[in-house]
Amino acid sequence: PLAHAIRSKLTAALQPTHLQVLDESPRHGGPPGTESHFAVVVVSGCFAGLSPLQRHRLVHAALRAELAGPLHALAIVARTPEQWEKDPHVPPRPPCLGGSK
Repeated sequence: PLAHAIRSKLTAALQPTHLQVLDESPRHGGPPGTESHFAVVVVSGCFAGLSPLQRHRLVHAALRAELAGPLHALAIVARTPEQWEKDPHVPPRPPCLGGSK
């Protein structure tokens, strides 16, 4: 499954101290079993000194093949271990407004 590939590639590329991979595809109106919309929470020392855009680019680079194929949307929370320790809260994502609804 796509979730396993996402987890494996982010682990290899960023050596996270915390990683969550959430399949949000059912919230987006696709056919049952569709793996197209994911959210990740990645906590890694690799993000130290990087802007949010640079952090997202690292995540995108690790998932280049998936983003070119089956992965349609990816929500990213990318923090350093220090940031995560201070605030492990992940803001809720807004509901889907598009797709087949």
